[in-house]
Formats: sequence, C-alpha cells, structure tokens
Amino acid sequence: MILFWLLIFPAVGGVLAWIAGTRNPDAPRWVSIAVLTLELLMALPLIGAAAAPGHGAWIAQFDHSWIPQLGISFELDLDGLSLVLILLTIVLSLICVVISWTEITDRSGLFHANLLWTTTGVIGVFLALDLFLFFFFWELMLVPMYFMIALWGHENRSYAAIKFFLFTQGSGLLMLVSILVLVFIHQRATGDLTFDYFALLGTKMSPTTGFLLMLGFFIAFAVKLPAVPFHTWLPDAHTEAPTAGSVLLAGILLKTGAYGLIRFVVPLFPAAAHAFAPVAMALAVAGILYGALLAFGQNDLKRLVAYSSISHMGFVLLGVFAWSTLALQGVVAQMVAHGISTGALFVLVGALQERIHTRDMRRMGGLWGQVPRLSACGMFFAIASLGLPGLGNFIGEFLILLGSFQASVVFTVIATFGLVAAAAYSLLLVQRAFHGAAQEPAPHRAIADLSAPHLAVMAVLVVAIVGLGLYPQPVFDEVAPGLSAVQHSAAVSAALPEHLAERAP
Repeated sequence: MILFWLLIFPAVGGVLAWIAGTRNPDAPRWVSIAVLTLELLMALPLIGAAAAPGHGAWIAQFDHSWIPQLGISFELDLDGLSLVLILLTIVLSLICVVISWTEITDRSGLFHANLLWTTTGVIGVFLALDLFLFFFFWELMLVPMYFMIALWGHENRSYAAIKFFLFTQGSGLLMLVSILVLVFIHQRATGDLTFDYFALLGTKMSPTTGFLLMLGFFIAFAVKLPAVPFHTWLPDAHTEAPTAGSVLLAGILLKTGAYGLIRFVVPLFPAAAHAFAPVAMALAVAGILYGALLAFGQNDLKRLVAYSSISHMGFVLLGVFAWSTLALQGVVAQMVAHGISTGALFVLVGALQERIHTRDMRRMGGLWGQVPRLSACGMFFAIASLGLPGLGNFIGEFLILLGSFQASVVFTVIATFGLVAAAAYSLLLVQRAFHGAAQEPAPHRAIADLSAPHLAVMAVLVVAIVGLGLYPQPVFDEVAPGLSAVQHSAAVSAALPEHLAERAP
C-alpha cells in the first residue's frame, strides 16, 4: 500500500499547492516541501530491504484490478533499481522547490502544482509494471513539464516547449503502438488479454516482428535519454526552461529513458536487442563525442551544460547494450551521479543568471573575485562532470567502460575519447566563467554570492557526489537484486542458459 501512497501524496499535494497559491504566494512552497518530505520519510525505510537475507528482488508490490475487460490492472512494483531512482527524484524535487523560492514569483501555486505532478508521473514510471499504466504515467509526466517550460521559461519558451512536446509525444505514440501489438500477439498465442509485464516476458514472435516492436520502444526511450540523432529537443528545452525545469529534465526525466531501456527493451525483446546492440553502441559513441564537441563550442553556459548531458547519457546507452553486470552497475552510478552533478550545475547557472542577467560566458570573466562561493561550487561540479577519480561520475564511467570492453573493444576505445573531451569543455567552463577576463564589457555592480538556502543545497549535493565516488557499494547492493532479476528475465525470454545472461542483451 505504501507504493500507492507514494503516488497519491504528490498528486494531491499539487492540487493543494495550486489552491494555496490563490491565498498566499508562499504557501505552495511550504505545501511542496511538506509533501516531498513526507515522500522521503516513506521511502527511506525501504532502503536495504531488497538486500536482506531471504528477500526477493521485489521490495513491495501493489496490484489492483483497473479495467479487467481489457486486462489492465493498477500494478505497482518496487525493486532496488526503482527505489534508488525514486529517492533521486524526491531529493531533486525538494531542491527544485528551494531554488525556485525567489525565481518563481508569478503564479507560484500553479508552478508548484506542475512540479509535484511531474514528480508523480516520474515516480509512476519507476513503479508501473502494467504496460498500459506505464504508458499512462509516461505521458502524464510530460504535460506538466510542458507547462513549466511554456509558462515560466525564458525568451523562446513557446518554441522550446512545443518542440519538447512533439518529440516526446510522437515517440510515445510509437511505444503505444508497440505495446498494443505485443499484447495482441500474446493474446493470440495464449488467449489471455493482459498488459502485465511478467506475463508478456517471453512472448513468442517472429524475429522481424520482435525487431520492429523493440525499435518502437527503443526510439521512445532514446528520445528521452536523449540519444543522437533524437536529441535536438534537449538543448532548447534546457536553455529556455526555468532553473527547476532544467534540474528536473537533467536529473530525473532523462533517467526515465535509461530506466525504460533496462526494464523493458532488453527483457521483452532480448534477441532483437542483441541483434541491435552494435547499432545502439555506435549511436552511444556518436552521442558521447558529438555532445562533447558541441559543448566545447558553446558561449551560452546553460547550452554547454545541456550538450554535456547528451555526452554523459551516451555512456548510459553504451552500458545498457553492453549488458554485463559491471556495465549495468556503472549505468546506475552514472545516472545518479549525472543527476547530482548536472542538476547542481543547472542550479548554479540559474543563480548566476538571476544575478547578472546573462548566460553568455564572454561576459562572465573574473567572477571568482565577486562570488567566490558560487565559483567554488561551479568549479567543483565541473570537475565532477569531467570524471575526476573520487567523485561519483568517475565510478559510473569507469565501470561502463570496463563492462563495455567485454562487448566491444572498438566502441569502448572510441568512447574513452569522450573523457578527454569532457575535461576540455569542463575546464573551459571554469576558465571562461570564473577566472578569465571578460571578452565583452559587463555591468559594474556588486553581485550577491550564494544565499544560505543555495549553500545548503550545494552542501547536500557535494556530500552525495563525494559519497558516491568514495563508497558506492551501498548503491550497488541496493540495485543488485533488481539488476540480477532483469538479466535473468532477459536470459529466460531469449531461452538462453542463465550463465549467458550477462553477455546476451
């Protein structure tokens, strides 16, 4: 029942925040903090349950009949992988409320309602194992994010919001068609009309059909990841979104694409995924290098961080289709580390834009002398982003490359050049924004450094990224049963011996 409440509280909280905003503009912020704190308190006791002796991969389950005539149920299942991503979602959502305290002054009730409803949709994606319910939450999380960009974004917000919506909705329709075809194939073979994930595992179909259905799922998740060439919506959406929207996009929504690849694409279509793996890994390597190259060429600080996300998430795609235990552990570490470090960078970019009203690095030189706390935090997370040993991003990328080496030496070697490129654009960011001389005249006025709430946010994120870098084992222990179950499902669906589960995506 706790899974049901994890969904209901932010959904209802969004309504309460909207209503509270009509009376007091500060009330929605406190409603959001209360709701998300309650969510965190409900989720924290679940940590460690999956790794307990004698416990299976699934920590908690909730299954209630919804539309029995169509075989649709309200089925929620939580394992360690889902729990880690849900905790990341709740923490980053809390941070979004804090950093929006002074930035969002117009229609604050509606803004916080959309923030909480986005959180509801994302948590639903990480819990739903009825494919219709999964699609429902997949679409649900996009609508409030569209409004966050369109209503509280920057100059070209309408263009960015529509582009985001068209890309994600269009690819979502492909997934819906694939879901329906998969369900009908299963019904024709068994006589059972169901959208249940466990029932659909191992559905027999022709190789061509399996490949086409796998592509439908893959494109939907690759757009959200995003993978090249489906990435073009991301820089615009990040650049025009309010700071909280950018943090939610980078820290949470991109992870739903990676989660979908792990949970659905490979286990449901293992043979097709195995055949497609070289193409997927080539796209991953292209994204790693292409994103890094474009990040290096940006003057807009927010677009630089946005393009770096394409590069970092390319490592996630590479690790998923390497499909080894090491690579999948690296994928989880990279998702968490990317959510922390890139989310922090977007927070800092938003704080800087609020103070100097520009994102152009040509007008930012010498900021360290004026805002040393902001600059120090910016340097720390830029270095984390380039993969400095001892920080979380290094753990993720190192394990992905180590696991991918077993699947493809060539792709792994090429992908390592992405680490060099990451060092180049990250150090360029630090030099041009915080240390270098401004290339264009900037207004001469005192700039306020990070406030106490922003410093508290930075402290939490610093501790998290250092903790993940120095001692990632608790995260690996948490996700291990879930990842093993997913690998086992893929092996069984492909009718392979279990000892080949790691090597056959």
